[in-house]
Amino acid sequence: MLEKNTETILGCNASYEEANIVIYGAPFDSTTSFRPGARFGPSAIRHESFGLESFSLYQDKDLTDYAIMDSGDLELCFGSSESALKDIEMRTQTILRDGKIPLLIGGEHLVTLGAVRAVISKNPDIHIIHFDAHADLRMDYLGAQLSHACVMRRCHELIGDGRIHQFCIRSGERTEIDFAKLHTDFHPFDFAGLKECVDKLKKSKTPVYFTIDLDCLDSGVFPGTGTPEAGGVSFKELLDAIREVCRANVVAADINELAPMLDASGMSTATACKVLRELLLALSKQ
Repeated sequence: MLEKNTETILGCNASYEEANIVIYGAPFDSTTSFRPGARFGPSAIRHESFGLESFSLYQDKDLTDYAIMDSGDLELCFGSSESALKDIEMRTQTILRDGKIPLLIGGEHLVTLGAVRAVISKNPDIHIIHFDAHADLRMDYLGAQLSHACVMRRCHELIGDGRIHQFCIRSGERTEIDFAKLHTDFHPFDFAGLKECVDKLKKSKTPVYFTIDLDCLDSGVFPGTGTPEAGGVSFKELLDAIREVCRANVVAADINELAPMLDASGMSTATACKVLRELLLALSKQ
């Protein structure tokens, strides 16, 4: 049984027994390829969430109406990606075993791999819906296969062709994009095709892992990230897309890649908090 963190995300103070969704942070950024700092994302989101209202005018829902638990951050080994991934996998397995939805807050995007490994052990037919500026399909980055630049390639090795659905991608090596065109359901630049994708997954009741790299947002909206890319989607477009995805059978999810100190205004952290609130509410069924 998990215990609530001392400081919880706004409105997420249910006990483990009653919770339907359990939040846990993965403050890890040891493979960040450009600007570090994502390890501070989970704690910043937790603390700054109290600048928001628990009520969402977008969805006419309130976090306090649902049983959501914040179990705090994992204590991860910064010197070993595999060790960190194993700890994330074990925590995810615990939450899934107890019939709850795990919601991971990163950290860099590599943390997704630990959660996906756990989800596959329970749902071998899982599909992944992936929002990101970057394809994350490199075979390796400077010789390292466990890198945030390779996380979707490692996931593909676990689940195979046609089961990773990528949206908003606007950056990658030529080999990554060529690989995506052949092996993933690839939708560059925006959310075109998302409704049709979700309709098919919902109809078949396919379990879905939903991962949101916050740099899918335009860098003018969200500069506080390690590898900002101009040309992204708007905040409202992302909220609409989150609600769309959550029509499907989402069994686990994450948001990642906030590096709070890279935006001195604090607006990136505030944006991440609001994205998290809307994701939690979209996952919470009436």
